[in-house]
Amino acid sequence: MRLIARLLVAAAAFWIVAALVSGVHVREGVLNYLVIAVIFGIVNALVGPVLRVVTFPLTIVTLGLFRFVVNAALLGLTALLTSRLDIDGFLPALVASVLISAITWVGDHTLGLKDE
Repeated sequence: MRLIARLLVAAAAFWIVAALVSGVHVREGVLNYLVIAVIFGIVNALVGPVLRVVTFPLTIVTLGLFRFVVNAALLGLTALLTSRLDIDGFLPALVASVLISAITWVGDHTLGLKDE
């Protein structure tokens, strides 16, 4: 049940980001947002840890700010893997990744979905 709730929070985050960030385009339909959330979750689970380990020295040197770049890259990879999501460049991906992180963090903590 927790997985489904987190999927819905992520899909809602993508919906909000698509409405707010002009460089992020999602094909209309609830199913598209759910599919993007699933693909993003898989990319974060499989590629995310490897990318974070490889870029750890840069993350330390930049006091954690490079993590935003890593998240934007993961979002860009998600856009490459599906035709349901289009991102116009690095800056929209960066802004979108920050917003998605913030929205999912708030949603997870509000609904009590975050692992302690």
